[in-house]
Amino acid sequence: MIKKMGFAWKLRMLMAEREMFQTTDLVPLLAERGITLSREQVYRLVTHAPQRLSMDTLVALCDILQCTPNDLIEPKIVNQQVRKTADGTASPVEISPRRTVVRRPDRP
Repeated sequence: MIKKMGFAWKLRMLMAEREMFQTTDLVPLLAERGITLSREQVYRLVTHAPQRLSMDTLVALCDILQCTPNDLIEPKIVNQQVRKTADGTASPVEISPRRTVVRRPDRP
């Protein structure tokens, strides 16, 4: 079975723990470390989990927040289903992929 992995992005939570409540607080701190991002880019970085992130930006965030990448990113399995058993406990269910057939409209 192939596991589909996702992650929880905890930048906002770490900022709040350090009493940084404005996304714009990060702009000058990143700039001090050579990372030039607009206010809008920093807002998106804080409010949405990034799909791509440069190592320079990740290292700068870790330096600013005095944390490690493990503190910022929590890996998660996203395609695991759970089935309740007769005794009320939950057990994981394997998800098997289905083969898809694509047919062109001009061919039966």
